[in-house]
Amino acid sequence: MLFTTRILSLLIIIGLFPCLTMARDLISSSTNTKNISRYSEILLLNSIEKIRNNDFDSALTELKQLVKLNPDFNLAQLMYADLLSARARPITDFGNLSNASFEQISALREEAKARWRFHQSPPNGNKIPQPLVKLANKQKHAIVVDLANSRLFLFQNYKGVPHLIKDFYVTIGKNGTGKYTEGDQKTPIGVYFITDFIDPQELPDLYGDGAFPINYPNVWDRRFGRTGYGIWLHGTPTGIYSRPPRDSDGCVILSNQDFNTLSPFMEKGQTPVILADRIEWISDKEWKRQRSQYVTFVDQWRKDWESRDAELYLRHYSRDYSGLGKDYEDWVQYKRRVNPSKNFIRVNITDRSMFLYPGNERILVVTFVQDYASNDVHRRFTKRQYWRREADGKWRIIYEGSVS
Repeated sequence: MLFTTRILSLLIIIGLFPCLTMARDLISSSTNTKNISRYSEILLLNSIEKIRNNDFDSALTELKQLVKLNPDFNLAQLMYADLLSARARPITDFGNLSNASFEQISALREEAKARWRFHQSPPNGNKIPQPLVKLANKQKHAIVVDLANSRLFLFQNYKGVPHLIKDFYVTIGKNGTGKYTEGDQKTPIGVYFITDFIDPQELPDLYGDGAFPINYPNVWDRRFGRTGYGIWLHGTPTGIYSRPPRDSDGCVILSNQDFNTLSPFMEKGQTPVILADRIEWISDKEWKRQRSQYVTFVDQWRKDWESRDAELYLRHYSRDYSGLGKDYEDWVQYKRRVNPSKNFIRVNITDRSMFLYPGNERILVVTFVQDYASNDVHRRFTKRQYWRREADGKWRIIYEGSVS
């Protein structure tokens, strides 16, 4: 009974006892031991379940196996040490180690909570993150990060429908989200794209097995004066399996094992990375309705351009518009002069993707290949537009430009 009381004290201290329920299908005897990351998390959760069921010897066995399998997993090492200590003396706090600082213990406590919270309430497999409106055919995968819950989700583009195939624990900025200035140690919120891969041979050990930079600051960030650079998805240093939920200077960090699992799905210039403070998951039915709505008004913009009626075309542009080197007034004058002068205009758009800006349903990022032809011009290039839902409820273009 004394040992039971000490262990329950540990669970209450780290904030897991009130919600200890079955870890569902994540805990499986058939888990692939080659997948160190997934198996490590399963063993961690399994040990908590065994403690709940008063099976303390088995919990110790699980954690012993875990620290042997993954000795760089600091959270597992700490919990294992606490369970061993509970046999001899009462536990007064999470992490009864004299050589660990308060900050280190607090960080590991938060990691335990983050991992457990997610597995208590995993996303419904039939739902889709609201920002993923439409993936282009050539976008085989998409990344969505729930920053508040320290979780990265990998989606596969299956016949135009995003399907969740993997998820990973991640670390974000020390000061949370909403990056605005260089050095603020925050992770940005927005719609971004993978721009490159940096080989680990070219990086300090801090970045682990490599890095995928994203295009922060994007056009929208720069419009609002957001500064900074070097926001990457990257791995962990030698000897460190995972880092606390908030421990980066703004990057999104995965364990090296998870980083290497994710890497084959990342494509330069193609893979979108949606960084959201929190993800709103919607039903398949709502997702289809939403996608149809947005596709319709973008198609109407194209048709009105082809009509050569400048006023019909210009109704799709916000008075706050800027792009292609022009502000709204310059754009109006230019299009009123050019559109009617054409004998014909044909506009074909392909490879279209659409993403709602996370936390802001009033901004839609649309990217497509535009094939424009008139009696004297023929040009094909990739264009990106930012549409905004304005006070009258209408969606209008606030920015557009070519994608290099």
